[in-house]
Amino acid sequence: MRRLLFIALGLLSLSLSAQEAHLTADANFLTRGEVRAGGLPSSDSFDPKTAAFILERTLFGAGYDKAGLSSRITAQHSGTWGSSESKSFNIYEAWVQFRSKGGTFVKIGRQNLSYDDQRIFGADNWAMTAMSHDVLKAGYEGHGHKIHLFAAYNQNLSGLNGDDYFTGGIQPYKNMEAAWYHYDIPKTKLGASLLFMNVGMQGGDKGVNPEVFYQQLFGTYLTYKPKYLVAEAACYFQKGREENGLPLDAWMLSGKVTAKPSSQWSVYIGYDHLSGDEYFATPPKGQIGVTQHKVVKGFSSLYGSHHKFYGAMDFFYVTTYVNGFTPGLQNAFIGARWTPKEKYFVDASYHFLAIATKLEAADSPLGHEVEFSAGVNLGKEARLSTGYSFMRGTKTMEILKKTSGERELHWGWLMLTVTPRFTR
Repeated sequence: MRRLLFIALGLLSLSLSAQEAHLTADANFLTRGEVRAGGLPSSDSFDPKTAAFILERTLFGAGYDKAGLSSRITAQHSGTWGSSESKSFNIYEAWVQFRSKGGTFVKIGRQNLSYDDQRIFGADNWAMTAMSHDVLKAGYEGHGHKIHLFAAYNQNLSGLNGDDYFTGGIQPYKNMEAAWYHYDIPKTKLGASLLFMNVGMQGGDKGVNPEVFYQQLFGTYLTYKPKYLVAEAACYFQKGREENGLPLDAWMLSGKVTAKPSSQWSVYIGYDHLSGDEYFATPPKGQIGVTQHKVVKGFSSLYGSHHKFYGAMDFFYVTTYVNGFTPGLQNAFIGARWTPKEKYFVDASYHFLAIATKLEAADSPLGHEVEFSAGVNLGKEARLSTGYSFMRGTKTMEILKKTSGERELHWGWLMLTVTPRFTR
């Protein structure tokens, strides 16, 4: 596949006039080694031994741009060193965009959706498979206003025979429609975004009684950036019905303030609250011995860059609780970042983590997490970074996540990222 991309790139370059079009090619090589001691089990008989492995992801992309027209295709490969089971190859991006001089545009194809702080829609670049969507997007950008409208409809190949049931795919939804609006208020340091999304999740019995259940998300993201300060706040609500057909009534609220007393130092503090359930969720037809929900209150962060929030060890909203239970999350954090030179950084933070509901069999606190990370730029196209996280979990963490009985979890990593870029 890579050879075909290079051949296509060469043929395209021969047909272009350098005076009217711009052709680029770029790559992203990410290699990360990790060591873990304690953590999530792979079975009920968990033996908390140390695990070590090396992950890799390679992106190769080509882009074309001229007045009113641009396009891009990016191939992606990811896997674990030495393993043939987890390796994957796919097309991460494949889109065409038409633009007008007045600021309107239409973009169609496989593309990444990244908005605001990437809490709801994000690239999720930490993951070994970057996130993308097959969508039609249209919008306008100009005079401080940005409005994007996009829609998606997913189907399996078997649907050619009349079967409308959708499973798998690059995203789990059957269809999705969303509108995003952003405005930077003149003569102020205030920016505001509004987001509305309607998501159709496939439910029911495949081939018997398939049904699409619709849930809605709406909310806002605000920023205020006076000199030496950045303040962020977000609030979102979820309504409708989740994939089992149960009513959904969930919400989340977050806030973060970053102070920059000098060019080398920044200090930040923040809090996230995501609503949750008090009992295990079961389908409407019920399950013997389990309390059945009338309303699901567990908030879903959907398609965001989850690693960016809620602690670097990714215990929350990347991996699930036991049986998919969602008791919500409270994340109070504080940290500092030091950048003695442009090419260096050191970051340290502390997180207090707790569930957002009251459980009869467990207390609210989940544990304390301490994180350190550092990085150095090796020229313009390469960066070496490293990090270490330690978490002291509670009995509640052990029950809900089936973590190590010792409750002490360690995780360290070393990552090299190289991003060469070629321009014609």
